[in-house]
Amino acid sequence: QVQLVESGGGSVQAGGSLRLSCAAYGYTYTSNCMGWFRQAPGKEREGVAAIDTDSGRTYVSDHVKGRFTVSQDNAKNTVYLQMNSLKPEDTAMYYCAAARLCGTTWYRVTRYGYWGQGTQVTVSS
Repeated sequence: QVQLVESGGGSVQAGGSLRLSCAAYGYTYTSNCMGWFRQAPGKEREGVAAIDTDSGRTYVSDHVKGRFTVSQDNAKNTVYLQMNSLKPEDTAMYYCAAARLCGTTWYRVTRYGYWGQGTQVTVSS
């Protein structure tokens, strides 16, 4: 079992920044891919970014490339999503998730077996 706890969400104005954190507990050695997803009301959950916790390779959606970065602190079993130049369309519930592997289909929800409870990000214009 892996437990994931997100934090760092909040309300910001457009152009602002937030850093989300995802702390992993439990059998984390079975999950080498940590992903960030978001879901806005009435929309499907979409992949935002992911990181291979072994190699450090990162994956970022074209929708946020150049604005969002994903990183990790292995000593703390924590993954971060740094979000800069936020836009109102970034408003959503953000979730972190754990999968065994990342790969080219890292953005698929079905790859991930463990999910956090989510943290709300609201960007006002």
